[in-house]
Amino acid sequence: MLDELKEEAIVNRVGGRFKLSTMIQKRLAMLSQGAKPLVETRHTDRMSIVLQEILDDKIFLDKTGAIQARVNSEGDAARRAMAGDISGELGVD
Repeated sequence: MLDELKEEAIVNRVGGRFKLSTMIQKRLAMLSQGAKPLVETRHTDRMSIVLQEILDDKIFLDKTGAIQARVNSEGDAARRAMAGDISGELGVD
């Protein structure tokens, strides 16, 4: 999974190396503080979870630099709301 960082596709997906680094650091901190993963994976390594969330387009940095969840469908939004993991709660202060 860490091989993904060596490819330009993930860097371009988020808008550059700085943004990628920022996203990874902030999301790792959120997961360490008990946030629920936004992807289903067999990996328990937090770094692998964050990279999968980025590759699956589940998270992004908003204009303030906070991590937000990307709502792809109504079903996805409903699932997250029921789990108590809505995008408004994803921001890191």
